[in-house]
Amino acid sequence: MQLFFTNQIDDNIAILPPEEARHCLASLRKKAGDDIQFVDGKGGMYTGALLEASKKRCSIRIIEKEQTTPIPTINLHIAIAPTKNIARFEWFLEKATEIGITEITPLLCQRSERRKLRFDRLERIILSAMKQSGKAWLPKINPLTPIKEVVQQSEDSTQKFIAHCHNSEKNALKDSCSVGSDVLILIGPEGDFSEEELGMAFDNSFIPVSLGASRLRTETAGLAACHTVNLIN
Repeated sequence: MQLFFTNQIDDNIAILPPEEARHCLASLRKKAGDDIQFVDGKGGMYTGALLEASKKRCSIRIIEKEQTTPIPTINLHIAIAPTKNIARFEWFLEKATEIGITEITPLLCQRSERRKLRFDRLERIILSAMKQSGKAWLPKINPLTPIKEVVQQSEDSTQKFIAHCHNSEKNALKDSCSVGSDVLILIGPEGDFSEEELGMAFDNSFIPVSLGASRLRTETAGLAACHTVNLIN
C-alpha cells in the first residue's frame, strides 16, 4: 500500500498537505471511503479512511495507530559539504535516509564549491525516501552552516569525528565509534578540509577517522559513515 505523510493530526482526523493530497487524488485516484496508510514523521504509523477527497481538502479518519516505531537509539548527525554536482548530494540524502540517519547539516567550508541550496527540494527528497523505505521517522535537515558554528556548538556528550584525506594518523571509524552514544561526523568538500579547519576541529575534541583505504567522493564518504554507524549500533 502507498504510504503518505502528514503531521496535521487532530484527535482522530488527519489532513494531508497539498502535495501529498495531489498525489493521493490525482495520481493514485483515491476517493472517499478508500483505505489509506500514513506516517507522522515522529514514529507513528496509521491506517485510516478518506473522509473528504477534493481539491480544497483531503482528510482522513484514523482507524488505527498501528504502531509507534521505536525512537532511534542514537542521534546520528552527519555534517557534510554539499557537492558541486547537486545530484550527488541529493543521492546521499536519499540513501542515508533509507539506511537510517537522524540529522543532516549541509556544511559550508573554505573549499566548498556549492554555497546555495534549494531546501524545499531537499526536504521533498528526504520525505520521499522515508516513505519509500517504510520508515516513520523523518530526518532533520538544518540550514547551510559554516563549519566553525558546527564545531563550536557541538555537544561534549556526543562522539565527534572528522573524516579527512590529509596524511596523518587516523583510526578506522568502525574501531573508534562506541555503541549507544550520539554521533556527529564531519565530511568535507571535494577539495577536503583546510589545515585551519582541521586544527579547529581537533581543538574542539573531534577525532580524526578513516573510512577505508580508498579515497572516497564526498557523498560516498557520507554514506559509508552512515552505514558504519548503523552497523555498529
